[in-house]
Amino acid sequence: MDSYTLPAPASRPASSPNTAYLIASGDLRPTANLAGWPTQVRMEADLTAAFAELGWAVLRANPVDPATGHGFISSQRMGLEVFKNIPVDAPLIVAEAVWQYSHHVLAGLRTHQGPILTVANFAGDWPGLVGLLGLNAGMAKMGVEYSTIWSVDFTDDWFKAGIKSWVQNGTIAHDLSHVRDLPALLESPERALGRALARQLLADKAIIGVFDEGCMGMYNAIIDDELLNPIGIYKERLSQSALWAEMQTVPDQEADAVGAWLVAKGMTFRLGTDEATELTPAQLRWQYKMYIAALRISDDFGLDAVGIQYQQGLKDLSPASDLAEGILNNVDRPPVTSRDGARVLWDGQALPHFNEADEGVAVDALVTNRIWTAMGLDPATTLHDVRWGEEYDGQFVWVFEISGSVPPSHFAGGYAGAVGWRQDPVYFPLGGSTIKGVCKPGEIVWSRVFVQGGALHVDLGRASAISLPDEETERRSLATTPAWPIMHAVFHGVSRDQFMARHKANHLNVAYAPDAATADKALTAKAALFTELGVTVHLCGDTHLT
Repeated sequence: MDSYTLPAPASRPASSPNTAYLIASGDLRPTANLAGWPTQVRMEADLTAAFAELGWAVLRANPVDPATGHGFISSQRMGLEVFKNIPVDAPLIVAEAVWQYSHHVLAGLRTHQGPILTVANFAGDWPGLVGLLGLNAGMAKMGVEYSTIWSVDFTDDWFKAGIKSWVQNGTIAHDLSHVRDLPALLESPERALGRALARQLLADKAIIGVFDEGCMGMYNAIIDDELLNPIGIYKERLSQSALWAEMQTVPDQEADAVGAWLVAKGMTFRLGTDEATELTPAQLRWQYKMYIAALRISDDFGLDAVGIQYQQGLKDLSPASDLAEGILNNVDRPPVTSRDGARVLWDGQALPHFNEADEGVAVDALVTNRIWTAMGLDPATTLHDVRWGEEYDGQFVWVFEISGSVPPSHFAGGYAGAVGWRQDPVYFPLGGSTIKGVCKPGEIVWSRVFVQGGALHVDLGRASAISLPDEETERRSLATTPAWPIMHAVFHGVSRDQFMARHKANHLNVAYAPDAATADKALTAKAALFTELGVTVHLCGDTHLT
């Protein structure tokens, strides 16, 4: 009889009563983990104190690593090792005070058998709530049950009642009464438009170009071909190395012409000389080359939309992609010709760009671009981080921000309302300009395409971008990321906690309409298009279908 060396059976420690284990998924970038660790320490102390009031102990599943100086799980391999120390049936807390890479912990969460609670700080300076939304969306995509909660200081009665429910029942119930399935749409020009555009997409198909998938651990932002192809969308998988190589072929004078066009339009840049901490002309030139290169590669492959991952890979080679991303989404933008100079690429059109290679936004941006264009509206669309918010003058006003850029038509002054700031060296070592500004007041349609139960869904809603006094805008900007553009948004019929409990992404997509009635028409057309494609449509908050 043959004798083989068999592995020892896997073993895990036994769980203890009234004890929860705690983990914290972190960034992949060491500088980011170090910067966020003091905030994480304070949050964990507050959580431990709140659970102690209920007679529960909270045990960290891994100690602080003296070599790195923090206790974040900072890689997928580390996550696998940490979960070996966690009883498979133990109550588990995933505590997030910072942005986190979900794939660091998804393997362990996928097979964990005990109740899971995700918790975030609701603060502007450290985006724990953004990380929480991304993690929640990842678990929803892979069908893992979880409870979730958030707090400003972890002492409020609502938070305490939530964790009491979790330790007693293993669940937290949230109010989701703002969400309803789409009713049967009545015959209308908007319904007819949506159905016609959907049928065109199904018949003629479309290609989205993805410069490397899986940006920043966003498992929720990857949509499998088996879900995309049935709605007429196919991927062209591209390498960021190809983008970098194409950038090398762009002559300096072509790049400088892009910069001259922006300055002529009124955009300004906060320039300095220190490459390590300030925005410089050299960084801008590389960003202009990226803009040109992205258009030419998109032309090569006949793309209908394009997404650049950037924040892993290219961040070590090139200044940030954000400037190029925002301009691509704008109809009015610097002209770029084909390599032979014979054609202006996407002349007078936006090329939809989905920031951070978020494929949920790719689907949404493609659809939005076609509907808004057909309706004669400005099709400029962008994703935003659901970053933070506070009450102001009796209503909850969200801070929406995206990592560096929005299309300039979202500002009241267009390019003249845009200022280029250097990206934070902690996250962007080679710098690069943002497109900073304050988004104009107006009516918007917001949306999110996501995966749940092995199928595509979309949440649709209405909101208003509003103006706040300059001093309040500055306070909110300084409380978050001052270099990034900001939108002050008020959801229609959706409270802070309803949105947090429901939303299946760290991002949402927005597009403007000239007035409320037109926004309602555009939302109706969008609902009709998605329904015709076979995507499950959910209406969120107060909406008025035409």
